[in-house]
Amino acid sequence: MQWYLVATLLTVLTSSQGILTTLSQSNGAYKYDYATVPFLAEVFKLAVSSLLLWKECQKSPLPKMTTDWKTVSLYPIPSIIYLIHNNVQFATLTYVDTSTYQIMGNLKIVTTGILFRLFLGRRLSNLQWMAIVLLAVGTTTSQVKGCGEASCDSVFSAPIQGYMLGVLSACLSALAGIYTEFLMKKNNDSLYWQNMQLYTFGSIFNLARLIVDDFRGGFENGPWWQRIFNGYTVTTWLVVLNLGSTGLLVSWLMKHADNIVKVYSTSMAMLLTMILSIFLFTFKPTLQLFLGIIICMMSLHMYFAPPNVLLDMPLTVKSDEERLIEVSVDRRPHS
Repeated sequence: MQWYLVATLLTVLTSSQGILTTLSQSNGAYKYDYATVPFLAEVFKLAVSSLLLWKECQKSPLPKMTTDWKTVSLYPIPSIIYLIHNNVQFATLTYVDTSTYQIMGNLKIVTTGILFRLFLGRRLSNLQWMAIVLLAVGTTTSQVKGCGEASCDSVFSAPIQGYMLGVLSACLSALAGIYTEFLMKKNNDSLYWQNMQLYTFGSIFNLARLIVDDFRGGFENGPWWQRIFNGYTVTTWLVVLNLGSTGLLVSWLMKHADNIVKVYSTSMAMLLTMILSIFLFTFKPTLQLFLGIIICMMSLHMYFAPPNVLLDMPLTVKSDEERLIEVSVDRRPHS
């Protein structure tokens, strides 16, 4: 399967994620425990990966599976990074408003490129660096509201702690993705075996969160296993399937493509969500949205197009001496 097909599918699924989550609300509120959604998504990914690994094991030769503890012990680290990242997100939102946080979140595009170079040793051309910066500018432009609104001023009026935590959040998000790519490409193990390890620890950490929530709430609504499906509708299950499917696609991209492809997919998904929201909800299109889309499309073309397409290379003009040599060669008698 070509990576660009997977990236396109990831863009579509990611863009529908926010829409499905909004549709799963009832009168503007969640009737279900939202913490159960990522847990069930992890279980779904683990089940699918286990099934695919079992099918792979039926073939010959058997897939490679590294089982030594030194390698397996590396797989909880992405879950730990995401756990820290989630807490930093909540801390950041105590200092900045939602609009400012969303705009600052685009820093992860640039930090991903930097960590991509530092930790994975992947070189990017100057044009590709420019494309990454353009992508961050484009997504930010699409999110900025009209300058006559109060939220426009709030971007520059947050306390310094908010900016520092925002940068830390962007770095942690990029680090989790870069580290996951490092794990997936560290050896030639089966993708499904690697997924099983990732999602096993992911399920454990999400289950731990449910248990902690029970103790914090004093078991007011009962233990997690009694309320796990409370309030679930068809739309809620679609959210779970969507979240699980996007995770599987991301792991495929980490194995066969890279983090930059994932960043472009999720950024384009955000713009696609905004466009769909115009028709599905009361979202009104703005000039900033259209400008952001144009900038992001320029960035996409600049990053992935071959250099000879981007650079208008002049045709080489041959000198008179070279032409004379060619003519003399053509006029030689052939034996």
